[in-house]
Amino acid sequence: MDGKHMQIGEVAARTELSLRTIRHYEETGLVVPSARSRGGFRLYTETDVARLMVIRRMKPLGFTLDQMRDLLDATDRLDTDAALGTEEREALLERVRAYQQEAAEQVEKLRVQLSRAEDFEGTLRARLERNAPASRA
Repeated sequence: MDGKHMQIGEVAARTELSLRTIRHYEETGLVVPSARSRGGFRLYTETDVARLMVIRRMKPLGFTLDQMRDLLDATDRLDTDAALGTEEREALLERVRAYQQEAAEQVEKLRVQLSRAEDFEGTLRARLERNAPASRA
């Protein structure tokens, strides 16, 4: 294990996720606290935080909870199962490649949207500058 344990509030601050969201991800099986304190508080490790950050990064790209679960399963198996056969390893890598490709496509769509949004904001700014009363020196 990673050694240091964090309570959910620290994890929420580090990941910029709400407590409710972290609990929801626990309920759906995407992330499970590594331990519990004697008082029953959820305790997380750096590995848990890294897992939450993967989820956090997938969400704005439109990935579903099932897709998140599938990718996390593939990466967990690649990272922890040294006994994977060549075919099984390649199948897992192919799953990860498919998610990488989908992420790249979503990023490109977001770049186009951002460019359009910046153009729109620039148009409004220019309009305001054209129509603003002249300032007096």
